[in-house]
Amino acid sequence: MQVRRAFAFEDHISDDLRASLIEARERGAIPDLMLPDEVLGDGPAESLDTVEVTRDELDQLLGTRLPRWVIAKNPLDSGFVRTKALMRNEGLNTVCEEAACPNIGQCWSRGTATFMIAGSTCTRGCRFCNVATAKPNGPPDPEEPERVADAAAQMGLTFVVVTAVARDDLPDGGAAHFARTIAALRERLPETRIEVLIPDLAGAWDALDIVIDAQPDVLNHNTETVPRLYSAVRQGARYERTLELLARARGAGMRTKSGIMVGLGEELHEIDQVFTDLAGVGCELVTVGQYLRPTLMHAPVARYYIPAEYPALAERGQGLGLAHVEAGPLVRSSFEADRVADALHTAVV
Repeated sequence: MQVRRAFAFEDHISDDLRASLIEARERGAIPDLMLPDEVLGDGPAESLDTVEVTRDELDQLLGTRLPRWVIAKNPLDSGFVRTKALMRNEGLNTVCEEAACPNIGQCWSRGTATFMIAGSTCTRGCRFCNVATAKPNGPPDPEEPERVADAAAQMGLTFVVVTAVARDDLPDGGAAHFARTIAALRERLPETRIEVLIPDLAGAWDALDIVIDAQPDVLNHNTETVPRLYSAVRQGARYERTLELLARARGAGMRTKSGIMVGLGEELHEIDQVFTDLAGVGCELVTVGQYLRPTLMHAPVARYYIPAEYPALAERGQGLGLAHVEAGPLVRSSFEADRVADALHTAVV
């Protein structure tokens, strides 16, 4: 029997609210709902894994605005201004800006950012991602690794996260540029830990070896969603390739990390399978966050998860063999990566 998510609501409801909840469930905005005297949904009750939902949360889900728990509080203070100025002065891109990350104000205000190397245009067109898709204009800038290291030094970073657009136009997918950036950071900041969030390199495992040989402290590659939804939102990628990349990296001694989005239409049993598969290839850390639609041209949000679902997902993932699951509405792959990496260390010590 496949487990299903359900909300548990203990109060009695009016006929009008009941009708609204039935309509919301039919369009996928809420999962099954366990009421005091009935189940709204497909059930059966014994197949349901429940989390408690409040009336306020139901009202948020039934409304036309974003639920308040997915709206980031982003202070635009002097730290934010300094970080923005530094990125412009060094001619650097950040995934914070290009992917329209909701946490940009919080991260930049605390003097952290995720560097995005190898250009600002991606050769793929994933339907969840805000990064521009186009044919890149030439090879990566050979001076960019030194500028990343210089910016990291100026920011006083003790943990640096570097990601990149997919560069399917390059024979190595940009792997050598990752390696040069890691080397520049090691030269400039020998005590600083480095996490890389890499594309799948089109399955070129000799290119993956180039990144592994550069010895980042954490190698991150996102799973993004469940296998059933790959063709709809992650064109050009393959679930099996993602698992093989993580397996190879782990087999080479890397600490590995991955991330998924929720709210694209996945089911709880499918998330469980992803957790199981990731644990099976030795992935230690997984991040889980709410998918937010960048523009009307991108994939729609199927539903918004309520706050109580995230600790429940973390518990399920860890029960299925993952060392640490960092889950929350606004959790992203590189959000507070230093703290998350330390949580991983605590979990496995």
